[in-house]
Amino acid sequence: MKTPRLIAAAMLIVGSGLSLPSAHAQQPTNQVMQSSGIGRTDVLKNDLSQPGREVIQTRVDFPPGVTAAAHTHPGEEVAYILEGTLEYNLEGRPPITLKAGEALFIPAGTAHWVRNVGPGKASELATYLVEKEKPLVTFK
Repeated sequence: MKTPRLIAAAMLIVGSGLSLPSAHAQQPTNQVMQSSGIGRTDVLKNDLSQPGREVIQTRVDFPPGVTAAAHTHPGEEVAYILEGTLEYNLEGRPPITLKAGEALFIPAGTAHWVRNVGPGKASELATYLVEKEKPLVTFK
């Protein structure tokens, strides 16, 4: 009975240690986002078959009226709206408004900003296909 508990405890300790570099690398981004009221919850991080690339999925929650400042990513982003209404402004394009169930592709390096234009909270599932070892978000 004690052996399974010890194995489970060891797995938790090892798993926590493995996630520390990722959490440390994202700390400045999370601080900037949290100061604006935007919440980020990392869901998945995994290497891709192409060397030097990884996929990261993050749930992003926007309070009413909040805007995520202009930023870029070191790769592509696919934004899928989970709830609410978000307006996306991609550099050089007219704004696009998306509701729950809709998605948007954002090309690598494209400066963009996002604003919650609905009456309540809005959330997206952001999937990033990016270069490893680079900051996920660079503010403009």
